[in-house]
Formats: sequence, C-alpha cells, structure tokens
Amino acid sequence: MLLNKIRLGDLLVEQKAITEKQLMEALSEQKHNRQRLGKLLVSLGYIQEKQLLQILAKQLNIKYIELVSFKVNTEAVTKMSETHARRLRALVIDEAADHFLVVMADPTDLGKYDQLQEILSKPIELCVAQESEIVSHIDRFYRSGDEIFDLAGALEEDLTDDSFDLPTLNENVSNDEAPVAKFLQGLFEQAMQLKASDIHIEPDEKVLRVRMRVDGQLQEQVIKENRIVSALVLRLKLMCGLDISEKRVPQDGRFRIRAKNHEVDIRLSTMPVQHGESVVMRLLDQSAGLLKLEHTGIEASLLKEIRTLLSFPHGLILVTGPTGSGKTTTLYAALSELNSPERKIITIEDPVEYKLSRVNQVQVNTKIDLTFAKVLRAVLRQDPDVILIGEMRDQETAEIGLRAAVTGHLVLSTLHTNDTLSAAIRLADMGAEPYLLASGLRGVIAQRLVRRICQFCAQDYHPTDQENAWLEKYLNHKEGDTKWRQGKGCVQCNNTGYTGRAAIFEILIPNREMLDAIRRLDYDEFIAQAYKTDTFTPLSTSAINLAKKGVTSLEEVLRVCESTEEMSDRS
Repeated sequence: MLLNKIRLGDLLVEQKAITEKQLMEALSEQKHNRQRLGKLLVSLGYIQEKQLLQILAKQLNIKYIELVSFKVNTEAVTKMSETHARRLRALVIDEAADHFLVVMADPTDLGKYDQLQEILSKPIELCVAQESEIVSHIDRFYRSGDEIFDLAGALEEDLTDDSFDLPTLNENVSNDEAPVAKFLQGLFEQAMQLKASDIHIEPDEKVLRVRMRVDGQLQEQVIKENRIVSALVLRLKLMCGLDISEKRVPQDGRFRIRAKNHEVDIRLSTMPVQHGESVVMRLLDQSAGLLKLEHTGIEASLLKEIRTLLSFPHGLILVTGPTGSGKTTTLYAALSELNSPERKIITIEDPVEYKLSRVNQVQVNTKIDLTFAKVLRAVLRQDPDVILIGEMRDQETAEIGLRAAVTGHLVLSTLHTNDTLSAAIRLADMGAEPYLLASGLRGVIAQRLVRRICQFCAQDYHPTDQENAWLEKYLNHKEGDTKWRQGKGCVQCNNTGYTGRAAIFEILIPNREMLDAIRRLDYDEFIAQAYKTDTFTPLSTSAINLAKKGVTSLEEVLRVCESTEEMSDRS
C-alpha cells in the first residue's frame, strides 16, 4: 500500500471539521511546541480524536478500527517487539498468508510507516485507531510477562549456589546492576497493570509460582528457575528491614514503592514452607485516592440508610464480612464523609492502611503490648468525637468499644461474620454485656464483592434449569422475567468475562423489638424480628438486583452466596 502525503489542515477545513481560524491558531501554536498538527488540534479541543481519524481513514482509503471491540490475533501481536510497538505507536492485530494487518495511531507519519515495512517480514495492510487504545492494548498484550521470564533466566545464570546469602545484595543496588531488582520491578509493574491486590511468591520443588489476585481470583505464572526464590526473598526482607538470617519463623514487614506512576504501600508476610520461604504481598495503592460513599456502588436507598447511621452523635456501627470483602474501603469512605474541622477522629488500626489528613491514626503493636484495648483506653482520654477500631478481636475491646458508644462517642468497627444478623450474636458470644449491646448498637452493614461483567464481551445469558428453580423458589422470580447477562471472555478481560468488582450490601438497623430480644439473648426472636422489618434486605437479594441490572452474573451471585441452601435458610 502506498501512502501519499496529505495536507491535514486543509483536509479538515475542507471537510468543515475545523474552521480556517482554528487551523491558523493551531499552526501558530505548532511553531512553539513542534507537536504534530493532528495531536495539537485534539489537545486544543478543536476536534475529537475519533472524528479526526475517521476523516483520515476515509481520505487514505484505509479502515478505522475501534480496538476495544476488535478481536485481536494474539499470535500476530508477537511478530513485532514491544519496543517497536511502543516507539512506533503501532500494533500487529492480525496475519494473513500474504500480509499483516497493522494498526497505527498516525497513518500520515511516512517515516514510521517505512520502519514498519522494514521490521515486518510481510507487506502491510494499514489501519488506524486511537492512540490511547493502541497503548492500552500494548500494555495488555505484552504485560511484561515475557520480560519477567527473561529476567528470571538471567537471574538464574548470575547467581551461584551460595550467592543468596551474600551481604552484597542490598537495598542500595541499582536496577541496572541487579537482575533481582529488575525482576521485582517488572513484577510490581505487572501487578499495577493488572490492578492486582496481592502477589504470592511460592517456591515448589522444581518451579517458582507467582500468583496475582485480580478481582478476587488468583492468576498464575510458573517460572522454571526455582533457585531464584531465595534471592527474591532476601531482597524483599532487606527492603522491609527484616532479619535476613532468620528463615525458620514467619516475619511481617512493610515498604513503599513507586510503580507506573503509582505510590504503593506493600504489606509483606513471609512463611517457611517445604521448599523455602513463601511470600505474600498486599498492595495498597495510595495514589488511587479514597472512594466516596456514593462511589462504592451502594444503591441509593441503602446509601440513605448508611448516612442516617453516620448522622447519629453516638453509638456503635459495625461493618462485617470475610477478608477481602471491602470492609476497609467502606469504613474509610465513611470516615472521609465524617472528617471535618468540627470533629475529632481517632483510628486504631493494625496496620494503618490509608493515611487521612486531620485524622489521628494509631497503629497497634503487640510486640510492645500496644493492643487494641490498651490504645482504646488511651483514646477515650483524647476527647474524640469519632473512634474507628480496626477490628473487634476480643471481649475486652468489644466491651470498651460499647462503653464508648453509650457514653457519647460514635464508634465504627469491623467484625468477621457472614451477615448482619450474626454480628450482634457474635458480640454477645464474645462476652459483651447484653445491656451494653442493646444500648449501644446502632446498625450493622454486611458486604461482599462481586465481579462485574466485562462490557466488551457481555452477552445475553439463559439460566440453567437449576438456576431457574432457585430463582423461582427463593426469590419468586419467574423464568423470562429478566434478561440476564454474562461475559463471554475477551482480550479486555483476560478471557475471564469479568472486569472490576462491585459491592453488595445488607444493612440492619435494630428496632426496639430486636434490641429487647438481644437483651434477653433470644437469638431466634432477634432474627425473626429482623425479617419482619421493611428495611432489611438480605445480601442475596442485593446480589440478584445487580444481576438484574446486568452488572454481574448469576454465576457470581451463586458464588458469593455460597449455595442455594444459604438462601433457603434465610428466606
């Protein structure tokens, strides 16, 4: 294919996409910053990138492609290196017997076009797409995975059998000098790209497994160079200031890195296993900012109830759910809403996960006997209006927290229970005085995270006979009432059918009858009264509501609710 040089500005004026005056202003600006005219016109807001590219494609008689909906041939992508793809802002998206289909951000750049012809072994059929989509696809397809494998191999060659314990491998070694540092840098960059919440480094007998938790599910990479794990663990321990000579007992630490323009706090845990030390790192992206309550996915009606709870001047509000269900995110969103010059807020956490301005945050330290209970006693002497207790772990903490709640403080805390009804019962079982619980408890929020259906590959889904059976039995939902959706799996979602997660909530605001039942420790009556209230909506119903809207799938509803028996028990 032969590209003829065109005068872009004249073409756009002729097509009435921009005015002559706008073209003159852009050309004048171009003399100062030397940007290509098309990019400059877009940055000045005179034309949208998509419109510009569509006009160019028509003029050049080439295709304009929206990559987000195009099925890219992953084998074809590898015909050009990542370095060339990034430099030329181009991607090989398909291969035929006699040519490659290549998409470019700027088809008028004849120099880059000539380079593409030299790099690739076949003729080119050129297409055009938005630069942001091309860069996103480059990130997604190359994903630093091959680079990590290459670095693992280089590290295996560089390290001798006894080199792992040498003190020369320290935290001051530059990335250029240490393959282990490069390997970790690539690992963290890949984790940020995938939006992983955790990284698992697990040595096996003959391989090293690196697993990343993305949207709550683990994704695995297997690296054959298993000897490198000792060097990785040593480097990570040095970054945390841990004891590098101690390999027999678990250790915990924390450090901060910058990866892909993100400031990330990393909580690290090591544990001795059969073939070395296993490492798990929790990634906390400080650059992402804290969510506001309205951005957590809470339905409008439930959001109103939560804000009602937060408006109380005193009392105990609990957020419950298993590990990884988003409790911390919800609590920090609540604190952000309460945070004002008129309120003194103190938090007691283990560890402090996100830093909040104007909030006094205390981290417990059991090594020096700085426990939740001990800190809580001291906090009550600091004249707080709002207290956040990271977790109700024992009877002493629960009782002090409840006493604070009935003596004029608003107390927020978490508890590891499956639903709201179990929370009050759990506190009573922990030994909290029933009269304190009945006087102090204002409300309980239970939550889970469900995976969002990928909108790029979402399609209609027809429930199975079993799914229709429990929909009708437990939710009185007739077959055919709703159009369900499910992700087929595509490049955008790494063939999982899901991208991101949404929260589902269950909110319990105890009424007088429920509190009386708690005073008497009559749990059956407490549960019965909860189901009689109009405001109580079970988690399963909240999940189904999201599925009806096409946000999540019935598969996710079943996974989160664990089984149809759970729905049966609660109906």
